[in-house]
Amino acid sequence: MSTVLVVEDSMTEMQLLTSYLKTAGLTVVTAQSGEEAQAKLSAETPDLIVLDVILPGQSGFELCRELKADPRTSQIPVVICSTKDTEVDKMWGNLLGANAYLPKPVDPNALMNTVRQLIAIR
Repeated sequence: MSTVLVVEDSMTEMQLLTSYLKTAGLTVVTAQSGEEAQAKLSAETPDLIVLDVILPGQSGFELCRELKADPRTSQIPVVICSTKDTEVDKMWGNLLGANAYLPKPVDPNALMNTVRQLIAIR
């Protein structure tokens, strides 16, 4: 079974994303900040990371850049889910190594299609 790390500071959004992913048969691990995500990543390696941009402390963009620069986590696909939905935001996500960028509110079908494609690629 594949594992997804969801990094999201909004409990409502986290519960929504978690329910979509669990319904698809995925194991979900959650973190509410970049720092908490890093701690979880030191304990286990997920098959995919769903990442919000606006987080307390370190932004999702910064975390994405760090993950893609670290040989231990660089191969983990990252899906950014954010209310920041301008072309510039999407460009930044792409430049920092995100594998996909989905706007909030997240469409469950788009999320699951993206997750399936990225996990199948690995």
